[in-house]
Amino acid sequence: MKVVLFCGGLGMRIREYSEEIPKPMVPIGYRPIVWHVMKYYAHWGHKEFILCLGYKADVIKNYFLNYDECLSNDFTMSGSRVSLANSDIDDWKITFVDTGHDTNIGGRLRAVRDYLDGDEMFLANYSDNLTDVPLDQMVAEAEQSQRVATFLCVRPSQSFHLVSLDKNQAVSGIDHVTHTDIRINGGYFVLRNGIFDHMNPGEELVEEPFQRLITARQLGAYRYDGFFVCMDTFKERQMLDDLYTRGEAPWELWKKKRNP
Repeated sequence: MKVVLFCGGLGMRIREYSEEIPKPMVPIGYRPIVWHVMKYYAHWGHKEFILCLGYKADVIKNYFLNYDECLSNDFTMSGSRVSLANSDIDDWKITFVDTGHDTNIGGRLRAVRDYLDGDEMFLANYSDNLTDVPLDQMVAEAEQSQRVATFLCVRPSQSFHLVSLDKNQAVSGIDHVTHTDIRINGGYFVLRNGIFDHMNPGEELVEEPFQRLITARQLGAYRYDGFFVCMDTFKERQMLDDLYTRGEAPWELWKKKRNP
């Protein structure tokens, strides 16, 4: 399946980096987070990407135009000749589409509709979140359900407390979010082409269109309790980078043997 990645946001909550580079280019280790997301999809056999560009699109284009395979692969050098032992993106197909500087997610998706070639199903992602969800199982469940859209449903990774109040505004409970059954949209989507029938110009994807799908009982969720982190803040970026540095990055499924 083709994978649509939304890469045009400003990343206002992680300004330590995003004032200089677009949020998808914030590094985890020595590769940008969008590379980690793409590598995850490629692990599951999905290697055709459509990047919805906006803010600092040239930075993303130049990164892939000047991509150096030697940085993340073993190689042999004989004089000036380099022979790679492995390759990261040699078999990837990447389409770069300028979808506007201030366009919302729904508008970016509509802008790349023609690049989907009428495919019945495709994948989509915000490109700033990492997980080890078994994508093959999620896709299989979405296919079997016949619903127009399915999204990853996870516990929030942010550290905050939920407060309950009684009618007199006295606190009746306070719980860390990870100790509750609160669920959020994890940003990993499996979509059918019919999603465009539920979208109007200017609408945000998970606002009006998803509400229509809920009414039509055409929106599904894949519940997952494993690893998931959305890189919204510098703290979350540092945590992901620490996992990577220690060699404990759960999302790097391509480094693990797949079960037969």
